Amino acid sequence: MRKILFALLLVLFLVGQAAWAQNEPLRIIAVFAHPDDADSRMSGTAIQWAKMGHQVKFVSITNGDAGHHETGGARLAQRRRAESEEAARRYGIAEYITLDNHDAELVPSLDVRKQVIREIRKWKADVVVGLRPNDYHPDHRYAGVLVMDAAYMVVVPNSVSDVPALERNPVFLYMRDRFTRPYPFQPDIAVIIDSVFDQKIHGMMAHESQYFEWLPWVARRLDEVPKDPDERREWFVNWRGRPNITPEIRKSLEKWYGAEKAGKAVHAEAVSYT
Repeated sequence: MRKILFALLLVLFLVGQAAWAQNEPLRIIAVFAHPDDADSRMSGTAIQWAKMGHQVKFVSITNGDAGHHETGGARLAQRRRAESEEAARRYGIAEYITLDNHDAELVPSLDVRKQVIREIRKWKADVVVGLRPNDYHPDHRYAGVLVMDAAYMVVVPNSVSDVPALERNPVFLYMRDRFTRPYPFQPDIAVIIDSVFDQKIHGMMAHESQYFEWLPWVARRLDEVPKDPDERREWFVNWRGRPNITPEIRKSLEKWYGAEKAGKAVHAEAVSYT
């Protein structure tokens, strides 16, 4: 079943449309640590999935209530939830939710694992996309662990029995990162996102508290952020939207798209099987 789904995903990416896609859309869920985590890593792929008729849901395990230098708590969590909902609208995906776990305090507890299992089951997921458990941020690491720990349990009826178990195990994929220990990310599937790059940037910019306040402040670049909307977008693209195709990703693109099309690609996203 996994090999079939992998093949279908690749066909849909490369062909762009299929009668199968219209008749039986995939149900895809991305589970990560913070509102905005998945946006930079896979929102271009999510946009393309949605355009093909697939149902895509983003789930942030924490509510993001610590990710700011001036505000926090419930007020920040509410703001970030609204930003996430606006990002979903701009991406054209079905849903973007934040669970009520505190930012900067995530641990791979049984309680939170059950929350992840419930979300995957409720969505009746065919594909689950998560973070690898290799990161400088403990929330990112533990979000990866939680998805991995849920991977088998989603089909076990006597675990989290208040939500029906899935009949078959979904395909589990992992988002790109730059960490090399204990082993580097491997771009098993790479996707050209040039056709939806502007839409991706527009969606990411919905997370104003992060991309124009908190993250520039952490990077000591807050004074560089323009006030003018057009200048702000150009600044953001130069900072967060630069071409990101590594030699390894280019090689993966060549495998699936052919050398000519891969050679012309400027922006791409990638996922791994492990």
